[in-house]
Amino acid sequence: MLFFESLSGERGYAVNEEGAPYFGVTGNSDSLYGYLFAHFIGEQEDGEQIYFALSRDGLHWQDLNHSQPVLRSTVGERGARDPYLLRSQDGSRFYLMATDLSICRRGGWRDAQATVTGSRSLIIWESADLVNWSEPWLAEVAPEEAGCAWAPEAIYDDEAGDYLVYWASSLETADGSGRGLYIYCSKTSDFRSFTEAELYITRGEHNTIIDTTIIKAGGKYYRASGDGHITIEASDHLLKEWKTVSTLDSLGLRLTGKDVEGPEFFKFNGEEKWGLLVDQYASDGGYLPIVTTDIGDPTGASWRRLKPEEYAFGRLKKRHGTILPLFKGEYDAIWAKWGG
Repeated sequence: MLFFESLSGERGYAVNEEGAPYFGVTGNSDSLYGYLFAHFIGEQEDGEQIYFALSRDGLHWQDLNHSQPVLRSTVGERGARDPYLLRSQDGSRFYLMATDLSICRRGGWRDAQATVTGSRSLIIWESADLVNWSEPWLAEVAPEEAGCAWAPEAIYDDEAGDYLVYWASSLETADGSGRGLYIYCSKTSDFRSFTEAELYITRGEHNTIIDTTIIKAGGKYYRASGDGHITIEASDHLLKEWKTVSTLDSLGLRLTGKDVEGPEFFKFNGEEKWGLLVDQYASDGGYLPIVTTDIGDPTGASWRRLKPEEYAFGRLKKRHGTILPLFKGEYDAIWAKWGG
């Protein structure tokens, strides 16, 4: 990996062996140092806000801000779920997106009508340093006939030169027999203006797909989605054909969509190893880490479900969240603000 100081002296720029950029505060080592976990904790009062945790190894986490929310939504439904945090392509900004939904304020899931009368907007925050954050704003992205916009994520599209944003929306089926959840997408360059939503992934009109996460590894894109299983697919291009690689069940991990949801990919710093977090919602067991040295392996030989003694997520039970690799200066600044 190569490291350069910018002309302004404010940021570093690194490129790995695949040409993918990493960014860090000037004066840091060019190597990544730790991880930031942004998440929500449940449907209780204050549970649907944004919480932070730090880790050095990506497996053992310490809750920050005395286990209180770091970011609160003051817009829309005033609840923020399923956050996703990304570093901008030029390294100058961070964006945190979340689902605009408060099940608590809707009185619980039973009568929430969350997929019918839900928000069609995403909540977005912006920061230059992960410590000082903008006020949140709403970005309406889902089609007019949609009943929600859930679990947003984004990835930079090298070919198009902008960001692909994707989320799950509920729409009525053509025959009027019910509603299905499908993955929609849009493009943006600034997270304020978005192209018109387009259907991105469907498993058929009467089948649901949610919680898609995408990562680039070894020159390929991989995505995992909840569709009755946790299905992993691969492609050379974000917006072209994808092929099924495996499911967590076919890999021998004994997990289906009846057991887990909210898959989230991340890469371990300095290693050719990737993590896939899944939320054990059915057993209320919290997050379970799965690790692999080859996401594209369909046999299961390179995949392993970690044992409870191999990880610790802290006191708070973390729900659908996001992991961002950090440089040391970023890690230290976050700890100075909310640690201790």
